[in-house]
Amino acid sequence: MGNPSKIIEGGIEYSIGRFNGIKMFYDFEKILIYLDFKGKLLFGPDFQIHKRDEPIILKLCNYMVQDIKSCQKHDIDPQKNILLSGPVGCGKTTLLKLVQFIVPHQRPFEIIPCRNIVFGFNNLGFKIIEDYEKGGNYCFDDLGLEPLGSHFGRDFNVMGEILISRYELFLTSKFKTHATTNLISEELEERYGERVRSRMRKMFNLISFDLTSEDKRK
Repeated sequence: MGNPSKIIEGGIEYSIGRFNGIKMFYDFEKILIYLDFKGKLLFGPDFQIHKRDEPIILKLCNYMVQDIKSCQKHDIDPQKNILLSGPVGCGKTTLLKLVQFIVPHQRPFEIIPCRNIVFGFNNLGFKIIEDYEKGGNYCFDDLGLEPLGSHFGRDFNVMGEILISRYELFLTSKFKTHATTNLISEELEERYGERVRSRMRKMFNLISFDLTSEDKRK
């Protein structure tokens, strides 16, 4: 592995901290400069990092780089996964896509809309659920907003079943299961039941945008 404090984009070298040959010391201000550039590259020139979102970004970055002390300070368990919640359009999915780029040496997670998983179940049946039982690193996007699945005329709570399977993976492996949601805890419990909700508490760190966060897509 090269120097993890340097990331080259388009021939330009960005520093995100300092590496002494043994340990990496991340610099959040430098990370923000890089993320602003990478965000514009990925999402267009109108992308910007909003000041009020920086505390959320800091928590996500501390988790991604596994800064144990900073995670403890923000009540984040580095062994758990991330459940990022907030209102529509606040930037949840965008930020989770973006922060992965500060750790290019780590295996990325694939961001998949929950509705797409349910549509796959409707067509292919239980093979879809079995595929997610096998492993892989995923972020389930818009958790709780997907419709019920239907296979051979029977309704099925597809994501609820997948979350239970992923909980077992969480206990026995290092595969990552992140998620974004617009719902609050009570709504998630109503959607999936107490059995799934109790497993989610053990599996996820909850990081939340303010409910008054603006819709950045407008």
